Amino acid sequence: MNADVLRMPGADLYYEVRGTGPFLLISQSGEGDAGRTVDLVDRLVDAYAVITYDRRGLSRSTVPDAGVSVREHADDVHRLLAHLTDQPVIMLGQSLGASIGLHLAVEHPEQLGLLIAHEPVSPWLLPEAERAGHREELTELQALYREGGLPAAIGQVKRGLGITEDAETGLTPQPVTPRRQANFDFFIRHDFTAVVADDLDLSGCRTRILPAAGHTTPHHVFDRRCAAELARLLGTELVEFPGGHNGNTSHPRAYAARLREVLRTAG
Repeated sequence: MNADVLRMPGADLYYEVRGTGPFLLISQSGEGDAGRTVDLVDRLVDAYAVITYDRRGLSRSTVPDAGVSVREHADDVHRLLAHLTDQPVIMLGQSLGASIGLHLAVEHPEQLGLLIAHEPVSPWLLPEAERAGHREELTELQALYREGGLPAAIGQVKRGLGITEDAETGLTPQPVTPRRQANFDFFIRHDFTAVVADDLDLSGCRTRILPAAGHTTPHHVFDRRCAAELARLLGTELVEFPGGHNGNTSHPRAYAARLREVLRTAG
């Protein structure tokens, strides 16, 4: 494994590269840092050089005093990829990571050969009648967190995104350590705000994008609706993966197998 810190304007970004083959960048959501998808990465390193990283605000990367916009998160990924390669890469974006990927697809299309956008948390994708309600939903979750902390908010976050406790057995333990608690804090306090304020025009985007969703994610929840609307906007089919919103961490064996299948089909 190659682990390093990339120094960039205003931040240090921690990243890891494991495996050999074409570059595959995994941009995780929530409190997920470079190690959150270890069980998935373990099942991909024979075929891909897998890049994972700590988003700005998480773990070993710089934690700013204020928040970071989704566009700024995407600029961090742009700089990381420019540091590692001059060739287009495959990107698997999960939730906020998918929203970051959509910005990269528009602003730096030369860096992406393919973006798999799994349930982007992007209210701007929704019909205008739905946007305000889901933005308010996220703002209310922030308020709930500020009043009662993670124990008060985590159940509602899971319900809002359609996350269940169903998971494969034998996964690497991921206890809620002080570091993960700090990551949750930054994510809910600041990245929720970034998601609510985010906007993007996909018209003219020339990057190949595959909208994706978890098989068990309820069709009515916010993130699944965003994925469905992205597919409609692009005039393509929604690709399903095992598990729900967090299928890459809850069902890594099945998710890796499905990802390989999707990438083979995508050519």
